[in-house]
Amino acid sequence: MREPQEVFRPILPFPHVDNLIDSHGRRITYLRLAVTDRCNLRCRYCMPAKGIPFVPHDEILRYEEMARLISIFTDLGIRKLRLTGGEPFVRKGLLDFICSIKQQQESIRIYLTTNGVAMAEHLEALAELGISGLNMSLDSLDPKRFRQITRRNYFDRAWQTFVKALDLGIPLKINTVLYDSIKTSEIIALAAITKRYPVIVRFIEQMPFNGLNRVSVGAMTARHAEKIIRKSFPGLESRGASGTAIRYQVPGFKGEIGFINGYSRRFCQTCDKVRITVQGMLKTCLYDNGRLDLKAMLRNRAGDAEMRAAVRKTVFKRAANGFAAEAEALSHEKHSMAAIGG
Repeated sequence: MREPQEVFRPILPFPHVDNLIDSHGRRITYLRLAVTDRCNLRCRYCMPAKGIPFVPHDEILRYEEMARLISIFTDLGIRKLRLTGGEPFVRKGLLDFICSIKQQQESIRIYLTTNGVAMAEHLEALAELGISGLNMSLDSLDPKRFRQITRRNYFDRAWQTFVKALDLGIPLKINTVLYDSIKTSEIIALAAITKRYPVIVRFIEQMPFNGLNRVSVGAMTARHAEKIIRKSFPGLESRGASGTAIRYQVPGFKGEIGFINGYSRRFCQTCDKVRITVQGMLKTCLYDNGRLDLKAMLRNRAGDAEMRAAVRKTVFKRAANGFAAEAEALSHEKHSMAAIGG
């Protein structure tokens, strides 16, 4: 019988290859790029009621800088790009930027993470461009609860985006944070929409990236949410793991239900992503403080070959898991997810 391969297999010496691979044998093919730290919501698990101090505009990556970074990372084997924020469509000119990237990088699949509030008017254009999918934040189907959680009365706008995206055939995932005050009834209601709609509803553990440097007391785990759903939908069947999510489906339902152990960090062995913050810091793990200042390299006129080498070296030193990355961090300050790139 064939022996199972170890996931964390040291690779030494440092590999001089085009693809990104870390010293634990994980190949990196997925880049999350934050285009803004601004947002039109004030979600309780993401930032304080008064918001966060925004990054000055001259410290944010320019579109031409982001385009160059995307080119460098595609040369290194990145095939999936997710544009995040904040709320990406708060930034002017984003649609034109996406269009230019699609023209320049034909091999890359582009995804967006959004709250849906300012997206409905752009969906036809995104569908025409062939956007690969949307991840949309939605923490309650009750407009009053939506307002309590987000501190804004925009549920109707978000739901319009939900319906319109599906009508246009854009693949859609719903992200629901297991915020400390989430109700069992809300979890069941959100899971139940997979009966009618071909969406993946993913329940995500709350993480300490809320601008307050802590997780709320009583925040629910993904395992607890799974127990709640199994009790209401006893026929739940496994669909395996996909990226960071463990996925299930109720027989006969059109969509799927997923769970993401972001705080308990149960998916690190298969993690294939890195992040670039709005200030151009390369993060090889959500829990590190940033490992490489790409913006400084860009503005100091580093060449592409120099930048590729620096990225490869940084990724190769990636921590084994989120706990190790957090322990190695020079500072344990936890910024808002809006500043990191949600």
